[in-house]
Amino acid sequence: MLTAPEPHPATHALLDDVGKAIVEQLQEDGRRPYATIGRSVGLSEAAVRQRVARLQEAGVIQIVAVTDPLQLGFRRQAMVGVRVDGDVVELADALAEMPEVDYVVITAGSFDVLAEAVCEDDEHLLELVGRRIRALPGVRSTETFVYMKLRKQHYNWGTR
Repeated sequence: MLTAPEPHPATHALLDDVGKAIVEQLQEDGRRPYATIGRSVGLSEAAVRQRVARLQEAGVIQIVAVTDPLQLGFRRQAMVGVRVDGDVVELADALAEMPEVDYVVITAGSFDVLAEAVCEDDEHLLELVGRRIRALPGVRSTETFVYMKLRKQHYNWGTR
């Protein structure tokens, strides 16, 4: 049985109330100036910069630009459910190496792995699923869920 790894004790130290407040501010706006964040959490700009660097180094946060694939020429997105015979972790790692795959999760339920793919068009998706994913060792079957319209994609779930 796979379980999520326990956070390193040092990670807990990074996520005190101030650390959580910094993360929440960055979830609202990843470009928010450190000086602005510092004023709201009671730290100097330099202290916020150091905290953010430590959070990034610990893998707690990433600061990235979230794009609209359609506007960048990627007209087809899909979630691919994969049923696996054999080592699920090896298969998930192989999927994660594919440049079109931006999200991979090992699951419980009718699929062993879910992988989100961002492709240029239907032909690209067909090649990815039909020739590359299904050819991976251990793939028993796949089911592709083509996205018709994206209604919500947010990353501001807070820190609880």
